[in-house]
Amino acid sequence: MTDGGAKAACHGELPAERARSGRPMVAVVGNPNTGKTTLFNRLTGQRARVGNYPGVTVDRRSGRARLRSGSSAVEVEVFDVPGCYSLSARSAEEEIAIDAILGWKGNPRPDLVLVVVDATQLVRNLYLVVQILELGVPAVLALNMIDEAGDEAPDPRSLGLLLGVPCVATNARLGAGIEELERVVAAALTAPTLARPRIEYAAELLADARRVAEALPQQWLAGKADDARAAALALWALTSIHEDDELVDIPKSLRMRVAEVRKGARRRDLDGEIIGARYRFLDAHLPELFVPQRPTVVTERIDRVLLHPVTGFATFLVVMFVVFESLFAWADPAIGVIEKLFGFVSNWLTAVLPAGVLTDLLVQGVVDGVGNVLVFLPQILLLFFLLGLLEDSGYLARVAYLMDRVMKLLGLHGRAFVPMLSGFACAIPAIMATRTMERRRDRLLTMMVIPLMTCSARLPVYTLIIGAMFPPSRAFGIFPVQGLLMVAMYAFSTAVALAAAGVLGRTVLRGPNVPLILELPPYRLPLFSSVVQMMWQRSKLFLSEAGTMILTCTVLLWALLSFPKLPEPAVGADVQTRAAWEQASLEQSFGGRIGKALEPAIAPLGFDWKIGVGIVGAFAAREVFVSTMGVIYGVGHDADEGSVALRDRLRADRRPDGRPLYSPLVGFSLMVFFALACQCMSTLAIVRRETGTWRWPGFLLAYMTALAWVVSFTVYQGGVLLGLG
Repeated sequence: MTDGGAKAACHGELPAERARSGRPMVAVVGNPNTGKTTLFNRLTGQRARVGNYPGVTVDRRSGRARLRSGSSAVEVEVFDVPGCYSLSARSAEEEIAIDAILGWKGNPRPDLVLVVVDATQLVRNLYLVVQILELGVPAVLALNMIDEAGDEAPDPRSLGLLLGVPCVATNARLGAGIEELERVVAAALTAPTLARPRIEYAAELLADARRVAEALPQQWLAGKADDARAAALALWALTSIHEDDELVDIPKSLRMRVAEVRKGARRRDLDGEIIGARYRFLDAHLPELFVPQRPTVVTERIDRVLLHPVTGFATFLVVMFVVFESLFAWADPAIGVIEKLFGFVSNWLTAVLPAGVLTDLLVQGVVDGVGNVLVFLPQILLLFFLLGLLEDSGYLARVAYLMDRVMKLLGLHGRAFVPMLSGFACAIPAIMATRTMERRRDRLLTMMVIPLMTCSARLPVYTLIIGAMFPPSRAFGIFPVQGLLMVAMYAFSTAVALAAAGVLGRTVLRGPNVPLILELPPYRLPLFSSVVQMMWQRSKLFLSEAGTMILTCTVLLWALLSFPKLPEPAVGADVQTRAAWEQASLEQSFGGRIGKALEPAIAPLGFDWKIGVGIVGAFAAREVFVSTMGVIYGVGHDADEGSVALRDRLRADRRPDGRPLYSPLVGFSLMVFFALACQCMSTLAIVRRETGTWRWPGFLLAYMTALAWVVSFTVYQGGVLLGLG
């Protein structure tokens, strides 16, 4: 059944991580939805550390495990590899998986690979196992979800004999089989087994593989001549390296050799030959192990409703309404508590500390900056908790399947829809939710359009503008105009986001449309502990990485709007005097000067330098526009969107020719600008954190600003031509 099976010593030199710690390295690998992370948490006692794989922003969980083996125990370092269906390396997860398994691109080379296999989906899962074994990697199989397979569960002993590696039946959710798995892994680390399946490839295909093997980099062969490993890597290269792929760090000579071989075999389906040979091997031996299990009757009945074009979509709208409403309503009390807490701290520090620059820096820069970070935490926690429940229950896979027909018209697939919808609450957790998507190109494209969705931070701006510039009236005597304008802004942002996805997907982020490939797992009760752990780990990442960037930018914006300082009015000065001083200070600040410098560029949109200062201040957070305008108009920095005094002063402001500065046309142009411009440094910071580069945040800022200017210009100048200005 297998080629070899001899005992082998640990391969190559120890990786740096093991050399420092003295602990063997175990990689946990498997298809998505096999219970891989649950098993990882069982082994490590849920004491996982989270980082990034080298060069790619995908979560990497690692932790220590103490494997019990008889009267002794073995300390090991365990790391969780992103779920993937194969090692074809056509997605970020597949690329990371092969790098992690073979120790490429700065990854530690594991001493053992623990492959988690879903007992209810054996055929599909074993394809990945075959690829791993072909590469000559010591492995142990965990036949997980054995309880769900019921009477039709495969026999782990027979499966282990077929593949030549140890196999243990487990139920990671309940902890069954974990002790036996620990003993087997500990034994395999002491005497690892190298087993390669006997797969009958066509002679012509093997000849092609030998030609590709000649161009393989020597370091890929672990510094030794290994014909079987070279053949496996050559077959991997033939199925992975295409002209339009997204792989990086592939030597040019290897790309050229693969292209040459493919050109010579253009009448043959090389991918089909390789994949077909592997499945023929599995199909030939599988009947003796496993009879494919039909979905349970309960799952079938639920899917008849949830996957139906009408009832499925209606159910989805209800579920998304609950998620959407929760991010507004359920998180709002916690957001209010945070805002009041930091307001109390700011007021207390202002009262007890002497007036001066250092106090202003501490209060307006540091304290307010920390508040700007923590105010997002309730929505982030809630979003990831709800997404975790939906994913763990099996429903999120149904949503992706249901929406795929619509999203593929835009160059995306169904998984992109949930993050985009979450953008209505806040772009930050929505961008972090793109991690559920497999392909880097799809994640990037979704990130580039999420900020166009009308987030909750835009609402105060819309509320102020609509209340100040559009008198309460009714269209057709029935519909309130102000309410219709708010609905129109939501519809406008959604339409623009979908259009932008279609354009960017065919230009800047052009790529082949990859069909949505996912399994529809059986419905399960979510494992609460795993959901909470995932929610908290991702929130800590936001606080430690994106939060640092947001705090830095907040302090920088405070400096721009606070310096140079004008002499303060005398102690005991009246409110009007201090308001005039605040306005003059803001006008003379670096931020005010930037606003005046922007005036020639924004005047064609109907804006003056005061709005320019508001736009600069809004980079801290879009809603800061309201308080900045309050300072400019002498109402005070505590002004909010409901401030009657601020609305009255906006209405009363006039241009030099006597015309109202804030006409309904200017208000509409300003709302369009805020709907399309990327006025949020927090969003830029999280895109930088997710992509690992400033290139994509820079592109996001540039294209959204240009789009906002062009559309606002069209709205305002078009209105002037029609006599609406």
